[in-house]
Amino acid sequence: MLTIQQFEVGYCTHPGCVALKGASFKACKFPARAWLIHNEKQRWLFDTGYANHFYESTRNGIMRLYRTVTPVYFDPKDALINQLAREGITPSDLNGIILSHFHGDHIAGLRDFPDVPLLFSGDGWQKTRGLTGFAALKGAFVRGLIPEDFEQRAQFYEGFEAVDLPAELQILGQGFAVNSQKTLLIVPLPGHAPGHIGLCVLTEHGWVLLAGDAAWSPTNYRELRGPMAIAHIIMDNKQAYYQTLNKLHELDKQNIAIQLCHEGELI
Repeated sequence: MLTIQQFEVGYCTHPGCVALKGASFKACKFPARAWLIHNEKQRWLFDTGYANHFYESTRNGIMRLYRTVTPVYFDPKDALINQLAREGITPSDLNGIILSHFHGDHIAGLRDFPDVPLLFSGDGWQKTRGLTGFAALKGAFVRGLIPEDFEQRAQFYEGFEAVDLPAELQILGQGFAVNSQKTLLIVPLPGHAPGHIGLCVLTEHGWVLLAGDAAWSPTNYRELRGPMAIAHIIMDNKQAYYQTLNKLHELDKQNIAIQLCHEGELI
Protein backbone atom coordinates (compact mmCIF):
# COMPACT_ATOMS: atom_id res chain seq x y z
CA MET A 1 0.00 0.00 0.00
CA LEU A 2 1.05 3.57 -0.65
CA THR A 3 0.53 6.86 1.16
CA ILE A 4 -0.28 10.09 -0.67
CA GLN A 5 0.98 13.42 0.66
CA GLN A 6 -0.26 16.61 -0.99
CA PHE A 7 1.70 19.86 -1.30
CA GLU A 8 0.53 23.26 -2.49
CA VAL A 9 3.27 24.88 -4.56
CA GLY A 10 2.14 28.42 -5.43
CA TYR A 11 -1.10 29.41 -7.12
CA CYS A 12 -2.53 31.46 -9.95
CA THR A 13 -5.74 33.46 -10.23
CA HIS A 14 -8.35 33.90 -12.92
CA PRO A 15 -12.14 34.29 -13.06
CA GLY A 16 -13.96 31.29 -11.66
CA CYS A 17 -16.27 31.09 -14.66
CA VAL A 18 -13.31 30.28 -16.91
CA ALA A 19 -12.98 26.97 -15.05
CA LEU A 20 -16.70 26.37 -14.42
CA LYS A 21 -19.47 27.61 -16.66
CA GLY A 22 -21.92 29.65 -14.60
CA ALA A 23 -19.51 30.49 -11.79
CA SER A 24 -18.67 34.08 -10.84
CA PHE A 25 -16.43 36.43 -12.83
CA LYS A 26 -14.63 37.08 -9.56
CA ALA A 27 -10.93 36.17 -9.59
CA CYS A 28 -10.42 32.86 -7.79
CA LYS A 29 -7.33 31.22 -6.40
CA PHE A 30 -6.22 28.03 -8.16
CA PRO A 31 -3.46 26.28 -6.18
CA ALA A 32 -0.83 24.26 -8.02
CA ARG A 33 -0.61 20.95 -6.23
CA ALA A 34 2.01 18.23 -6.31
CA TRP A 35 1.98 14.87 -4.56
CA LEU A 36 4.48 12.58 -2.88
CA ILE A 37 3.45 8.94 -3.15
CA HIS A 38 5.45 6.72 -0.85
CA ASN A 39 5.92 3.79 1.48
CA GLU A 40 8.98 2.44 3.26
CA LYS A 41 10.58 1.32 -0.04
CA GLN A 42 9.66 3.86 -2.71
CA ARG A 43 9.01 7.57 -3.21
CA TRP A 44 7.46 9.09 -6.33
CA LEU A 45 6.39 12.62 -7.19
CA PHE A 46 3.39 13.51 -9.33
CA ASP A 47 4.03 16.97 -10.86
CA THR A 48 6.08 19.76 -9.27
CA GLY A 49 3.95 22.91 -9.13
CA TYR A 50 5.53 26.34 -9.54
CA ALA A 51 9.11 27.40 -8.80
CA ASN A 52 11.26 30.51 -9.23
CA HIS A 53 12.24 29.07 -12.61
CA PHE A 54 8.76 29.99 -13.82
CA TYR A 55 9.35 33.70 -13.16
CA GLU A 56 12.79 33.55 -14.78
CA SER A 57 11.46 31.82 -17.90
CA THR A 58 8.44 34.10 -18.39
CA ARG A 59 10.18 37.43 -17.79
CA ASN A 60 10.60 38.33 -21.46
CA GLY A 61 9.10 37.70 -24.87
CA ILE A 62 5.75 36.18 -25.66
CA MET A 63 5.82 34.03 -22.52
CA ARG A 64 5.41 37.16 -20.43
CA LEU A 65 1.76 37.01 -21.51
CA TYR A 66 1.43 33.65 -19.73
CA ARG A 67 1.83 35.12 -16.27
CA THR A 68 -0.03 38.31 -17.26
CA VAL A 69 -3.18 36.43 -18.24
CA THR A 70 -2.97 34.10 -15.22
CA PRO A 71 -1.10 35.98 -12.47
CA VAL A 72 1.12 33.66 -10.44
CA TYR A 73 1.81 33.94 -6.71
CA PHE A 74 4.71 31.96 -5.33
CA ASP A 75 6.94 32.13 -2.25
CA PRO A 76 10.35 30.42 -2.64
CA LYS A 77 9.93 28.73 0.73
CA ASP A 78 6.99 26.86 -0.80
CA ALA A 79 9.04 25.40 -3.65
CA LEU A 80 8.48 21.66 -3.69
CA ILE A 81 12.20 21.01 -3.19
CA ASN A 82 12.07 23.08 0.02
CA GLN A 83 8.87 21.52 1.31
CA LEU A 84 10.33 18.05 0.77
CA ALA A 85 13.56 19.08 2.52
CA ARG A 86 11.52 19.97 5.59
CA GLU A 87 10.25 16.38 5.46
CA GLY A 88 13.82 15.12 5.28
CA ILE A 89 13.56 14.11 1.60
CA THR A 90 16.18 14.96 -1.03
CA PRO A 91 16.10 14.38 -4.81
CA SER A 92 18.32 11.31 -4.41
CA ASP A 93 15.58 9.69 -2.30
CA LEU A 94 13.12 9.71 -5.21
CA ASN A 95 12.40 6.84 -7.58
CA GLY A 96 11.04 9.24 -10.19
CA ILE A 97 8.82 12.19 -11.08
CA ILE A 98 5.62 11.46 -12.99
CA LEU A 99 4.40 14.37 -15.11
CA SER A 100 0.68 14.66 -15.84
CA HIS A 101 1.48 16.96 -18.80
CA PHE A 102 3.85 19.74 -19.84
CA HIS A 103 2.10 22.96 -18.80
CA GLY A 104 4.32 25.38 -16.90
CA ASP A 105 2.49 25.06 -13.58
CA HIS A 106 3.20 21.31 -13.54
CA ILE A 107 6.86 21.22 -14.59
CA ALA A 108 8.33 24.46 -13.20
CA GLY A 109 10.22 22.68 -10.42
CA LEU A 110 11.99 20.11 -12.60
CA ARG A 111 15.34 21.89 -12.52
CA ASP A 112 15.38 21.45 -8.73
CA PHE A 113 15.51 17.66 -9.10
CA PRO A 114 18.66 16.76 -11.07
CA ASP A 115 19.27 13.15 -12.07
CA VAL A 116 15.78 11.98 -11.04
CA PRO A 117 14.06 9.77 -13.68
CA LEU A 118 11.13 11.47 -15.43
CA LEU A 119 8.03 9.51 -16.44
CA PHE A 120 5.51 10.89 -18.92
CA SER A 121 3.77 10.39 -22.24
CA GLY A 122 6.12 9.95 -25.17
CA ASP A 123 3.32 10.80 -27.58
CA GLY A 124 2.49 13.95 -25.63
CA TRP A 125 6.13 15.00 -25.60
CA GLN A 126 6.47 14.49 -29.34
CA LYS A 127 3.48 16.80 -29.87
CA THR A 128 4.84 19.40 -27.44
CA ARG A 129 8.63 19.50 -27.77
CA GLY A 130 8.68 21.50 -31.02
CA LEU A 131 6.24 24.23 -29.96
CA THR A 132 7.51 27.80 -30.24
CA GLY A 133 6.07 31.32 -30.25
CA PHE A 134 2.29 31.64 -30.07
CA ALA A 135 1.81 27.86 -30.36
CA ALA A 136 3.92 27.39 -27.23
CA LEU A 137 1.99 30.14 -25.44
CA LYS A 138 -1.34 28.54 -26.39
CA GLY A 139 0.03 25.22 -25.16
CA ALA A 140 1.33 26.79 -21.91
CA PHE A 141 4.70 25.25 -22.76
CA VAL A 142 7.65 27.20 -21.33
CA ARG A 143 10.78 25.73 -22.87
CA GLY A 144 13.08 27.31 -20.31
CA LEU A 145 11.60 25.03 -17.65
CA ILE A 146 12.88 21.91 -19.43
CA PRO A 147 16.25 20.71 -18.07
CA GLU A 148 18.98 20.16 -20.65
CA ASP A 149 19.09 16.41 -19.91
CA PHE A 150 15.30 16.03 -19.93
CA GLU A 151 15.19 13.49 -22.74
CA GLN A 152 18.13 11.52 -21.34
CA ARG A 153 16.15 10.99 -18.13
CA ALA A 154 12.85 10.31 -19.88
CA GLN A 155 10.84 7.11 -19.51
CA PHE A 156 7.71 6.96 -21.68
CA TYR A 157 4.79 5.29 -19.96
CA GLU A 158 3.64 3.82 -23.27
CA GLY A 159 6.54 1.36 -22.94
CA PHE A 160 5.50 0.18 -19.47
CA GLU A 161 3.66 -3.09 -18.83
CA ALA A 162 -0.01 -2.71 -19.74
CA VAL A 163 -2.34 -4.16 -17.09
CA ASP A 164 -6.05 -4.61 -16.68
CA LEU A 165 -7.47 -2.17 -14.19
CA PRO A 166 -9.45 -3.40 -11.18
CA ALA A 167 -13.21 -3.53 -11.73
CA GLU A 168 -13.92 -0.20 -10.07
CA LEU A 169 -11.47 1.61 -12.39
CA GLN A 170 -12.12 -0.21 -15.64
CA ILE A 171 -13.98 2.72 -17.18
CA LEU A 172 -10.53 4.34 -17.54
CA GLY A 173 -9.47 1.66 -20.00
CA GLN A 174 -5.99 0.24 -19.48
CA GLY A 175 -3.38 0.98 -16.87
CA PHE A 176 0.41 1.06 -17.18
CA ALA A 177 2.39 -0.26 -14.23
CA VAL A 178 4.92 2.12 -12.69
CA ASN A 179 6.05 -0.31 -10.00
CA SER A 180 6.34 -4.09 -9.80
CA GLN A 181 3.62 -4.28 -7.13
CA LYS A 182 1.18 -2.67 -9.61
CA THR A 183 -0.08 -0.35 -6.89
CA LEU A 184 0.85 2.67 -9.01
CA LEU A 185 -0.78 2.76 -12.43
CA ILE A 186 -0.63 5.48 -15.07
CA VAL A 187 -3.89 5.98 -16.99
CA PRO A 188 -4.47 8.19 -20.05
CA LEU A 189 -6.87 11.08 -19.33
CA PRO A 190 -6.87 12.83 -22.72
CA GLY A 191 -8.32 16.15 -23.70
CA HIS A 192 -6.77 18.87 -21.57
CA ALA A 193 -3.27 18.69 -23.07
CA PRO A 194 -1.24 16.37 -25.32
CA GLY A 195 -0.39 13.20 -23.45
CA HIS A 196 -2.34 14.18 -20.33
CA ILE A 197 -2.28 11.33 -17.79
CA GLY A 198 -3.57 10.50 -14.35
CA LEU A 199 -2.20 8.21 -11.67
CA CYS A 200 -4.13 5.47 -9.85
CA VAL A 201 -2.67 4.87 -6.39
CA LEU A 202 -3.61 1.97 -4.12
CA THR A 203 -3.78 3.20 -0.53
CA GLU A 204 -5.01 1.54 2.65
CA HIS A 205 -8.37 3.21 2.00
CA GLY A 206 -8.64 1.95 -1.58
CA TRP A 207 -7.78 3.36 -4.99
CA VAL A 208 -7.23 7.11 -5.41
CA LEU A 209 -7.06 8.81 -8.80
CA LEU A 210 -4.71 11.77 -9.10
CA ALA A 211 -6.41 13.35 -12.10
CA GLY A 212 -4.19 16.35 -12.85
CA ASP A 213 -6.12 18.89 -14.92
CA ALA A 214 -8.81 16.51 -16.18
CA ALA A 215 -11.11 18.92 -14.31
CA TRP A 216 -10.61 22.15 -12.37
CA SER A 217 -13.37 21.57 -9.86
CA PRO A 218 -15.31 18.54 -8.57
CA THR A 219 -18.41 20.34 -9.84
CA ASN A 220 -17.09 19.89 -13.39
CA TYR A 221 -17.47 16.13 -13.21
CA ARG A 222 -20.25 15.83 -10.63
CA GLU A 223 -22.61 18.03 -12.63
CA LEU A 224 -20.97 17.39 -16.03
CA ARG A 225 -20.56 21.15 -16.28
CA GLY A 226 -17.44 22.16 -18.17
CA PRO A 227 -15.55 25.43 -18.32
CA MET A 228 -16.41 28.53 -20.31
CA ALA A 229 -15.99 28.28 -24.06
CA ILE A 230 -12.83 30.42 -23.91
CA ALA A 231 -11.10 27.61 -21.99
CA HIS A 232 -11.60 25.32 -24.97
CA ILE A 233 -9.02 27.38 -26.85
CA ILE A 234 -6.18 25.95 -24.77
CA MET A 235 -7.50 22.38 -24.79
CA ASP A 236 -5.79 19.76 -26.88
CA ASN A 237 -9.05 18.01 -27.77
CA LYS A 238 -12.44 19.29 -26.60
CA GLN A 239 -14.29 16.06 -27.41
CA ALA A 240 -11.75 13.93 -25.54
CA TYR A 241 -11.90 16.34 -22.58
CA TYR A 242 -15.63 15.77 -22.14
CA GLN A 243 -15.25 12.02 -22.59
CA THR A 244 -12.71 12.07 -19.77
CA LEU A 245 -15.05 14.23 -17.67
CA ASN A 246 -17.78 11.61 -18.13
CA LYS A 247 -15.40 8.93 -16.88
CA LEU A 248 -14.63 10.97 -13.76
CA HIS A 249 -18.39 11.38 -13.26
CA GLU A 250 -18.84 7.59 -13.24
CA LEU A 251 -15.89 7.05 -10.90
CA ASP A 252 -17.25 9.65 -8.49
CA LYS A 253 -20.61 7.84 -8.42
CA GLN A 254 -18.67 4.74 -7.32
CA ASN A 255 -17.04 6.78 -4.52
CA ILE A 256 -13.56 6.56 -6.01
CA ALA A 257 -11.50 9.37 -4.48
CA ILE A 258 -10.41 11.89 -7.12
CA GLN A 259 -7.79 14.54 -6.44
CA LEU A 260 -7.34 17.45 -8.86
CA CYS A 261 -4.29 19.61 -9.28
CA HIS A 262 -5.96 23.00 -9.04
CA GLU A 263 -9.50 22.70 -7.64
CA GLY A 264 -10.16 26.42 -7.38
CA GLU A 265 -12.28 28.15 -4.78
CA LEU A 266 -15.19 28.73 -7.14
CA ILE A 267 -18.20 30.89 -6.34
